[in-house]
Amino acid sequence: MAETIPCIEVEPKSTAIASVIWLHGLGADGNDFVPIIPELGLPSDLPVRFIFPHAPVRPVTVNGGMPMRAWYDILSMGRARDINDSHLYEACDQITQLIGKEEQRGVSSDRILLVGFSQGGAVAYQSALRYPRSLAGLAALSTYRIKPELPEHQATTANHNLPVFVAHGEQDGVVPVELGRQGFESLCLQGFDPVWQTYQMGHEVCFQEIQTLSRWMQQALTGK
Repeated sequence: MAETIPCIEVEPKSTAIASVIWLHGLGADGNDFVPIIPELGLPSDLPVRFIFPHAPVRPVTVNGGMPMRAWYDILSMGRARDINDSHLYEACDQITQLIGKEEQRGVSSDRILLVGFSQGGAVAYQSALRYPRSLAGLAALSTYRIKPELPEHQATTANHNLPVFVAHGEQDGVVPVELGRQGFESLCLQGFDPVWQTYQMGHEVCFQEIQTLSRWMQQALTGK
């Protein structure tokens, strides 16, 4: 069993009835998306606990072996990412632990939502689809799916109808928009009904995207 990873937790003003676990990208840390919370403008009657885990520090091959926060080592780039699979599975185990912890705190799994950006999005894909109980949804931002054709990377019965929001920058020079589109299309082929949205931006998030994400999150967490 993977060790529990350190996280930043931001509590709502009243008792949380839902949780969002948000995974950062390569080289960042859990602080990266904390400032977005107020920009989401979630209503006061939807108190959400935000959890921002820190990936471990490890050497990253494509960055010359430089140690940085990374959910997994990337061995080579290109139209597909060649990665250290054991790191991916370790990261997914850690996120599964975080989801389970939220359930133990009284938040039902269908009120727990995963968000991931870039490398964190690849982990979020795998973690959400393979969770044994129904989750509220998955937001995959500027990211990609790793080997979606593998049986062990496909959805459990519990999450075969998982709401998924996939967003990407049309000028993304780090994760090409084609990779994001491939992830979206792989979901469609597997029977999902994901939302696909692109924005005039690079490898980042923009205000328009955050507004759309907010609306999608509210619907995923409340069914409204």
